[in-house]
Amino acid sequence: MAELEHPFYSLSKKPETSIRRYEHNGQWLQVTPSVKGLATIYDKDILIYAISQIMAKLKRGEPVSKRVRINSHDLLVFTNRGTSGKDYEALQEAIERIRGTTISTNIRTGDMEQTDTFGLIDSSSIRRKHGLDGRLLSCEITLSDWVFNAIQHNEVLTLHRDYFRLRKPIERRIYELARKHCGQQPSWKASLEILHKKSGSKSTDREFRRAVRALAASDHLPDYFVAYDGETDMVLFTNRNTMKIVSDKFGGGEGDSEPWSGRLDPEVFADIRSAAPGWDPYYLETEWRRWVGEEEIQPKHPERHFLKFAQSWFEKRGRP
Repeated sequence: MAELEHPFYSLSKKPETSIRRYEHNGQWLQVTPSVKGLATIYDKDILIYAISQIMAKLKRGEPVSKRVRINSHDLLVFTNRGTSGKDYEALQEAIERIRGTTISTNIRTGDMEQTDTFGLIDSSSIRRKHGLDGRLLSCEITLSDWVFNAIQHNEVLTLHRDYFRLRKPIERRIYELARKHCGQQPSWKASLEILHKKSGSKSTDREFRRAVRALAASDHLPDYFVAYDGETDMVLFTNRNTMKIVSDKFGGGEGDSEPWSGRLDPEVFADIRSAAPGWDPYYLETEWRRWVGEEEIQPKHPERHFLKFAQSWFEKRGRP
């Protein structure tokens, strides 16, 4: 949860090599990059995946440790990435940036206030096929005490699956802030100034305001509607009421059906809005994935299948 609230990661797609410091309400954070640059918000996907593996084991009552073995292909699919050679190379670079980024902070996890310098992961081990030129098969990472302590104290929030479909770094960061501060409340409001500060974005106020307006206009942020009030310079997040469905679905309880976890072409959502006017396409996707999982269907043409589901949904229910 600390990583959702505070700007640990770079939002730039270019290497960021300067030290950054952030202070808010008595809490401070200093992030120091390696020569390869700060860990980015996309690199964070690796930690999200590793933490999800640990949480799944805890729910099953299995023993856990700081060292997590990761199947590279599964991670790429889980985070909605491609599986070509360049994607495996990018994954290794991401691990190296995370390993090289060090943090000093007084932000607590559990009952521990750590003010010395530490990494997000302590070590990593990478396995390749056929020597150095072969494809990355798997890797193991050892989480830092700070991260593992947060997991043990259950300071973890689930993220909507579509978090990994958000293409712009600022969209991911704004979702994280909404997930942390709004959570399952009906709404949450923040000034653009505070939102900008918490995001860690290095854009100007004008550029950031433009990004928020664009996000509100597109209405594609998972779990929350976004509205910007230009007169008060405030941003309002309203709960879409989709989180209960997602958490039920991924609860891991006995007898739960796993949803279909394949990828969808993002362009299908424009067709879904036309097929089921008035309905949130991300809510419909949640329902479709759950239904496909319950029926154990493996759609050969998922976009076409999802569109047909949305049309049937609208025919039965009309506008919400």
